[in-house]
Amino acid sequence: MLESPEAARARRGRNIALALGLGLFVVLVFVVTLVRLGANVAARPF
Repeated sequence: MLESPEAARARRGRNIALALGLGLFVVLVFVVTLVRLGANVAARPF
């Protein structure tokens, strides 16, 4: 089944938006992890 160009364009737009959202979520989790680990490392007695 062949889809219309409008449907293909809409699907591509949704895929790009989903990829950007997922990428932002990964970056957010990475930054939060670095901040939390950094705070624990700085408070560690030597």
